[in-house]
Parts: sequence; C-alpha cells; structure tokens
Amino acid sequence: MVDTDQVVEALALMKRGHSKAKSKRPRQQRRTKATRQKLLEAARSVFAEKGMDLTRIDEISERADVGKGTFYYHFKGKAQIVRELIKGLMAELMAAVEEKCRDASDVQGLLHNLIGAHIEFFSSRWEDFVLYFQSRCDLTLQEGYSGIETPFIDYLEGIEGLLESVIKHKLPQPVLRRIACAIAGLVSGYYSFAAIGSQDEDIDEVFASLRGAMVASLIRFIQEAQQ
Repeated sequence: MVDTDQVVEALALMKRGHSKAKSKRPRQQRRTKATRQKLLEAARSVFAEKGMDLTRIDEISERADVGKGTFYYHFKGKAQIVRELIKGLMAELMAAVEEKCRDASDVQGLLHNLIGAHIEFFSSRWEDFVLYFQSRCDLTLQEGYSGIETPFIDYLEGIEGLLESVIKHKLPQPVLRRIACAIAGLVSGYYSFAAIGSQDEDIDEVFASLRGAMVASLIRFIQEAQQ
C-alpha cells in the first residue's frame, strides 16, 4: 500500500524545491541583465575614446570588469554590441524629440523644438553623440557594420512624420527626407566641428543662438518646395 503521508511529504518537498528555483530565477535574470548593461556602457565609453573600429573586445570586457567569455555569452561579437547600442540610442533620441515636439502646431515652432530637442539630448551625453556621429559616418562605407542603417532610417521617418503633421501643403516624400537630413546634419555637423574648434565657448549656448537662423533657412526651403 502507498503511504499517504510519505506521498504528501514528497510533494511538499518538490513544491519547496520548485519555489526555491522560481525565486532564484528572477535574481539570476537581474544579474544577467545588469552584466549585459555593464558591457553596453563599457563599449559606449571605449568607443568614445578609441572609435568603434579600433576598439577590441577584450578592452570592452576589461572596462566592464568581466571576463572575455562573459562578453561572448551576451554578444556574438563587436558588431552585435554596436547594433544594440545604436538601436537603443536612436530610440531614446526619437522619444525625446517626439516629447519635445508634442505641442508644436506650426512649422516654425516644430523646427525650433526639433533642433532644441537634439541640443538638450546631447548636451550631457557626449559619449552618445560620438557614437551617433561615428555610426552615421559608418553608413557611408562599403564595409561597415551591417544593420545599423535601420535605426537611422526609422529616425528620419519619425522626423518626416512630425513635419507632415504641421505642413499644410503636402510635400513629396523626397523633399521631406531632405529636410529631415538637413536637421540631422545641422546637429551632427555643428557638434563635430564645435568640439574641436570652440573649446573656450559653451557649445550648446552658441548652438542655441544659431537656431533662429537655421529655422529661417529651413522654412525658406520648405516654402520654395511648396511652389
């Protein structure tokens, strides 16, 4: 005959073991997530110092204070961590732009807010701007990091959508793309040169003072495109 008490005790032990395993799982997941984030932050930091191409995987793992094997547990290689960093960066940038432009109801207000959103976003995130600039340049190479173009295309399409929401006369898509590229180019071009040529100035303050002229130029371009 089956001893009912023994069965009940065995089931209770199994349940306790299962509960312990379940309680350990979230802790392990948190540790894994934290380690992955450390690697991403380390990569961003080293990329800003040495550039994406010159950075070695062992430098990233050393900066994150983990073994090289841990890097390969989380990422297949440097290309994957580059793609993940850029995807996250561009998503954060677009979210900040959309938040800043939420209440814009005309072209002038939208353009001011678009440029202002970029200034605010990058003003305290120099490492992110370096990554943004490096990866944008990488898109022009025949042998660059595959897959990084998608976040940039999504970003440009997001800007185009914002422009369409306030421009009364519909513009052809190629014209919207040129305007979106101009806005992105103004930001990346200004910061990249100001960083080496304006060391004694407040880069963000100077950029903000130029915003009116930039907006006026873009409005004139839009008006001419509508004729």
